[in-house]
Amino acid sequence: MNPLFKSHIYKARREQLSTAFSAGLALFLSNEESVANYSANTYHYRQDSNFLYFFGLSIPNIVGVVDFERKKSLLFGDDFTIDDIIWMGDQPKLATLAAEVAVDEVRPYAELVNYLKNKEIHFTPPYRPHNKIELSRLLLKNINELSASVSLIKKIVSLREIKSVEEIEQMEDAMNIGVKMHATVMRYCKPGVTERELFGIAEGLALGMGNGTSFPIILSQNGQTLHNHNHDLTLEKGRLLVMDAGAENVMNYCSDHTRTLPVSGSFSDRQREIYEFVFQANMAAIENCKPGIFNLENQKIAVTIITEGLQKIGLMKGNLDESVALGAHALFMPHGLGHQIGLDVHDMEDLGENYVGYDETIQRSNIFGWRSLRMAKNLKPGHIITVEPGIYFIPHLIDIWRNEKKFADFINYEKVETYKNFGGIRIEDCVLITEEGHRVLGTPLPKSVTEIETILQS
Repeated sequence: MNPLFKSHIYKARREQLSTAFSAGLALFLSNEESVANYSANTYHYRQDSNFLYFFGLSIPNIVGVVDFERKKSLLFGDDFTIDDIIWMGDQPKLATLAAEVAVDEVRPYAELVNYLKNKEIHFTPPYRPHNKIELSRLLLKNINELSASVSLIKKIVSLREIKSVEEIEQMEDAMNIGVKMHATVMRYCKPGVTERELFGIAEGLALGMGNGTSFPIILSQNGQTLHNHNHDLTLEKGRLLVMDAGAENVMNYCSDHTRTLPVSGSFSDRQREIYEFVFQANMAAIENCKPGIFNLENQKIAVTIITEGLQKIGLMKGNLDESVALGAHALFMPHGLGHQIGLDVHDMEDLGENYVGYDETIQRSNIFGWRSLRMAKNLKPGHIITVEPGIYFIPHLIDIWRNEKKFADFINYEKVETYKNFGGIRIEDCVLITEEGHRVLGTPLPKSVTEIETILQS
């Protein structure tokens, strides 16, 4: 069984959830085992993060209920059978597990349907087909009629987005595993090594030190593809290697770092020039992280620095403020500055990105590039966000925009053509918002030109 926080933490979380409701109940389905290619061969198990937050247990085939009217919490499930024990060894009783997370009552799974009858049921959006089917069965509704509870979503976001002291400790642990992954790959990065070898080193460390990776590792010399999961190339002198990777620790908290490495051991003049723009954007956006600041402002700081830098070397032109406002920079940085991170690498994204990164005080833009910002709202102490600016030269996007003469007043397409084989650069760190300002989580990971070149050449 996975490690747990002390039982009173789970009890307090469920009590905090209950303050938002006077009637009905909240229903939390565990994730099922996910089959790889036949029923006995499953993927590595990962519990639903909302279930982990409120009930802590990382086992399938159980359901947690927070009954707002009865002011109690229940687990519905069945004890492990002798068949389970033969294959997996001795297993604790469900009642024993329930006591470890301060659950009031345990009932057999078969009783759940009757317990739910004639009650107001709140549930989160199901993202796995099995849970959609099970909700349909339990609630006696067609799958297409299932409607998640907006009030439950909003309350969960308000609780989970502010990390407790205990959670921050776990996040630091996950960050340090991630730092180890990146620092080790840096030591092995050189011409002739395959991407797959480096991928294996990083994933092995994540598995050896925690619960594996927090998302499929991005490690590629084709960094212009933002989420490139292909690892088939051999490292070549003169190219850039983008590694975007994170770890999930044994308590399921996540890390997420990105570094861009010159395979040769040192940046070319052109690479160094572009890298410095991204580095400056990363540092300035982090420096501006503090309570009371809309993260949208940090995005503006980052893309303004990037636009200004690209203007200095002739890739962009025109009025700086107008160019940024209209989104001309999105040819080079089509994604947002970052996202929340916690029990999920994109924390709570299953609840709906607009509930997590936006609220009644700020609405999502409809402008390309700007609309990709996942976290725009006011920063508060306890928020943990990623700061990950980048510059990319995406040939297909360049061709489309050039043919459309899009933002011709702001983009020098003739010069951009000469960068089509450049690739991409991204730099990412995870930042905790504190009462005083901010703190970058984890052991410092090299990211300046000098630091990167020093570790690669050593």
